[in-house]
Amino acid sequence: MASPVALIQGASRGLGLEFCKYILKNKTRAAVIATCRNPDGAAELRDLAGQHPGKLTVLRLDVSREEDIRGAADRVKESFGRLDLIVNSSAMLHPSGKGETSLRDVSAQGIISTLTTNTVGPLVMAKYFAPLLQKGGGSFGQQPAEKVKQHSGIIVNITAKVGSIGDNGLGGWYSYRMSKAALNMATRNLSIELGRSRPKVVCVSLHPGTVNTDLSRPYHRNVPKDKLFSAEHSVNYLMSIIDTLNIEKTGRAYNWDGTDLPW
Repeated sequence: MASPVALIQGASRGLGLEFCKYILKNKTRAAVIATCRNPDGAAELRDLAGQHPGKLTVLRLDVSREEDIRGAADRVKESFGRLDLIVNSSAMLHPSGKGETSLRDVSAQGIISTLTTNTVGPLVMAKYFAPLLQKGGGSFGQQPAEKVKQHSGIIVNITAKVGSIGDNGLGGWYSYRMSKAALNMATRNLSIELGRSRPKVVCVSLHPGTVNTDLSRPYHRNVPKDKLFSAEHSVNYLMSIIDTLNIEKTGRAYNWDGTDLPW
């Protein structure tokens, strides 16, 4: 079987960087492609690449620029010819760094910027990388015995519990909530289209819990200590879910503990 190939979008820090570390450590045959807006400024990612020569490839990709995504897909096609896993992990709470608490805080540009990074970017990633996932070997997840139900690749979109419409009892955070709710719809749509194809691609949204990252840091005082995860801890949970995925589980959103997240 060919070596697994995973692409982590938004890999310079936080969850994305931890996904790279986890796969390099635990999937020893895997090649990892790490993308970020500014590789020159991603010191930890560059150090990780130095520790894993030939196993970790770093590509410049601004998820808000379609030409960057198209160019990265061309490079991956040329160098690897296939993919087994994509994780879209980059996210923006709001350009200001704080979620809106009322309508007074809402601006058209804030909404557009947040949606561009959190929703449009992952969908355009799917557009250009789906053909490579359809050429994958299905090295991530679980394969059923029936060939017709086997998958060639997996798309994971990192969502958030606050993107659940059914779970929203507090309001606020207009841009971020809307962007993650729309991302979940994109995941569902992708699962239908790419689930019809042969070979099939599994598409899910995963909620990582409240993670100790720059995005959530302003709000840590409201989070119980046992519910504030390190990025490493969260990725361990999420990879446990990814390892169990198959076509029967496509098109759904899951919490970090594997339970279903309501739309």
